[in-house]
Amino acid sequence: MRKYLSQVVVMLAITGMYGCASVNKASIELDKAAKQFEAKPDVSQVYVYRNETLGAALSMPVTVNGKLAGTTGPNSFFKFNLAQGNHTITSQGDGSVLELETKNGEIYYIWQEVKMGMFSGGSKLQLVNESKGQKGVTECKLIKSNL
Repeated sequence: MRKYLSQVVVMLAITGMYGCASVNKASIELDKAAKQFEAKPDVSQVYVYRNETLGAALSMPVTVNGKLAGTTGPNSFFKFNLAQGNHTITSQGDGSVLELETKNGEIYYIWQEVKMGMFSGGSKLQLVNESKGQKGVTECKLIKSNL
């Protein structure tokens, strides 16, 4: 309990010094369109979302096959299309790696869970089901993806 309390105090101090992480938000129209969750037959779609405020001062980059896909902040998501096949998705921190095999016409939801360490934040990428993923995405605001 004492260890957890000290981690919370450190993160609150960091948040107070730096404020919330800055992310490049998309327009309201693009946000609404992204939340329609319409599959495209010629590609697979991937949503990466972070529906929590823990680690609010931290921006967390996500890469796909070694290329920066986007950087999340608290209560944000981004989406991108991938060709059918095997892909490696990574996130900052403890080196969270998710291997994902995609199929055209399918939608995938990845929750970027924030994990707090003693002096820095990390994250864990988790593939979640459609209902949990859509609920998480609807709680967030769309940000621009690099892909």
